[in-house]
Amino acid sequence: MMEARFNYYGTAVATKYMKYLQSAAKVISGSGLPVATQHLVEIRASQINGCAVCTDMHTKDAAHAGETSVRLNLVATWREATVFTEAERAALELAEEGTRIADTAGGVTDEVWANAAKHYDDEQLAGLVSLIAGINSWNRMNVITRQPAGDYKPGQWG
Repeated sequence: MMEARFNYYGTAVATKYMKYLQSAAKVISGSGLPVATQHLVEIRASQINGCAVCTDMHTKDAAHAGETSVRLNLVATWREATVFTEAERAALELAEEGTRIADTAGGVTDEVWANAAKHYDDEQLAGLVSLIAGINSWNRMNVITRQPAGDYKPGQWG
C-alpha cells in the first residue's frame, strides 16, 4: 500500500499554497471554457504526469458530471478516438504540449496554438492555459509527495 511522503495540511506553507491554487482554479469557471473540456484536459495532463490522485479525482468528477465511460476510457488515446469534438481535440493537444513543454525546443508549437485559437476565444484560451498550468502544478505536488489514489469521492475537494 502506497503512503504519502508528506502531509500537505501538516504545514502552514503547503496549506496556504494549496488555498491559493484552489482560489486561482475558481477563476477558470468564469472563462466560458466548457466544463467537459476542463475535465478532459485535467485527466489527460494527469495521465501524462503519472498523477494517480488527480486522475482518480478528475475521472470521478467528470463521470459524476455526466461524462460517458467511453470518452473517459479513450482520453489517453484521443488522437485515434472518434468521440471527441474538434475543439476538445485542440484543447487536448494544447494540454499535451503544455504538459510536455520540455520535450520540444520551442515548447507549444505555433500550429497547436493556432488550432486552439480557432476553437476558443481569448477568455476561453486564458482559462485553458491557466487550467493546464494549474493541473500541472497539482500533478507535480502529488507525484513528488506520492499521494495515494483510489478513495476519492466526487466533489470531495470542491
